[in-house]
Amino acid sequence: MIVIGGGVVGASCAYYLAKAGRRVTIVERAGFGEGCSFANCGYVCPSHVLPLAGPGTLWSSFKTMLRKNSPLKVRPSVVLRNPGWFLGFARRCNEKAMMKAGVPIRGLLASSRQLYEGWIRDERIECEWEAKGLLFVFRSPEAMEHYAEIDHLLKDRFETPARRFDSAALAALEPSLKPGLAGGWLYEGDAHLRPDRLMRELRRVLLGMGVEIRENCPVTGLIQNSGRASGVATAGGELSAEDVVLATGAWAPQLAKELGQRIPIQPGKGYSITYPKAVNGPAYPMIFEEDRVAVTPFQSGFRVGSTMEFAGYDATMNPKRLNLLTNVANRYLREPVTGEPSETWWGWRPMTPDGLPLIGPCPALPNVWLAAGHNMLGLSMAPATGKLIAEMVTGTSPHLDPAPYSPNRF
Repeated sequence: MIVIGGGVVGASCAYYLAKAGRRVTIVERAGFGEGCSFANCGYVCPSHVLPLAGPGTLWSSFKTMLRKNSPLKVRPSVVLRNPGWFLGFARRCNEKAMMKAGVPIRGLLASSRQLYEGWIRDERIECEWEAKGLLFVFRSPEAMEHYAEIDHLLKDRFETPARRFDSAALAALEPSLKPGLAGGWLYEGDAHLRPDRLMRELRRVLLGMGVEIRENCPVTGLIQNSGRASGVATAGGELSAEDVVLATGAWAPQLAKELGQRIPIQPGKGYSITYPKAVNGPAYPMIFEEDRVAVTPFQSGFRVGSTMEFAGYDATMNPKRLNLLTNVANRYLREPVTGEPSETWWGWRPMTPDGLPLIGPCPALPNVWLAAGHNMLGLSMAPATGKLIAEMVTGTSPHLDPAPYSPNRF
C-alpha cells in the first residue's frame, strides 16, 4: 500500500491503514511533515463548520480586497487560467449550498476532534495539546452583532454553541487584549496543538507500526495495468502497490490527467510567523475575524498566521504578507509583537469550490484513493479522513457517510 504525501492527512491515512493490517509506504516529495502541515496555527476546530463560500462572501471579499494590505489577494492571471474554479465557488455563495456543505464538514471535524483525544492518550503523543477553546475577537460592535447571527446558526443547526463575552468580560477573560474591543465568542469545544510537534510524534508512531517513510522521493506518475494502478513511478525508481492513496494537498491536480479525474483544487497561500513565548502573551488561541488573522499561544512559542493569497504555485516568501500579520495583531494585543521571529513560513492550502475535501476512489482507477482538498482544515479533519480512507480501502463499514466527499461530485 502506498500513500503519496507525508503531511498530516497522508500520515493519518497511513496510521489507520497500518492499524487495519496493511503494509504501508509513505512517499513524500520533500521532507515528512514539511508542507502545509508544518507551521499552520494548529487549530482543531469543530467551530469551523461553515465553508468559505456563503451568502455575502463575494461582496465582503471584494470589499476586503479593496483595502490596503488586504488579508485576501487574488491575482487576475490565476482567475483567467482557472475560471471554472472561481465560477464554481461563486455559484456556491448562497445559504442552500453553505448548509449542504456544513453537514459533512461538521462530520469530519467532530470525528477528528474525538480521534485526536484518542491518539494523544493511546499513542502518548506530545504535541502541546490544549483543549481550552478558540476565541473569536471583534473590534467593532457592528461586526460583533453580525456574528451573533452566525453563532445562532451554529448553535441551532450544528449544535456548536459559543459563550458570548462583551467588552468588559472579554478584557477579564483575556488580559493580553487591548481595552475597548467590542467583544468575543468562545468555542469551548475547540482545541489546538503545535503542528510540527504533532508531525514529529506521528513519525515516531508510524515507524513503530512498521510504516516505511521515503522522503525526497517525488512521484512522477502512476503505473497502470488493466484499468488499475499497479504502483507508482518515482525519481528513485518504481514501487509496486495493490492500492494507492493520493494525499498530496494542493499538489493533487498534477496527477489529474493520469487519474482521468477532475481535481478542482486551487492553492491558497497562507503565512505564519512564530516567536518565542511572550511573558504577557495570550492565554487563548484567537481569531481576529474582521481582519482574518489568527494567533496561537503554544507552550513553547507564539504564532501569528493566516491571510489567503490565490497566486498559483508561487513559491516565494512575500515579506509584505508577514508584516500584515504582525500589524493586525498589534491592533488587538496590549504587548506589541516585536523582536526576531524564530520562524517565518508559508504553505499552500488546497482549496475546493464547495469547501469539502475529495475523499474516495477515482472512478477510472478504483484502487487509487483521493484524500485531498481540505481547504484550511487539513489538520482539523486529518484523523477522520484517514480513518474513512482505511474503512473504504478495507471494505469496513464507514463511520461517516462518504458520499458527500466523493471525488466524482464535480
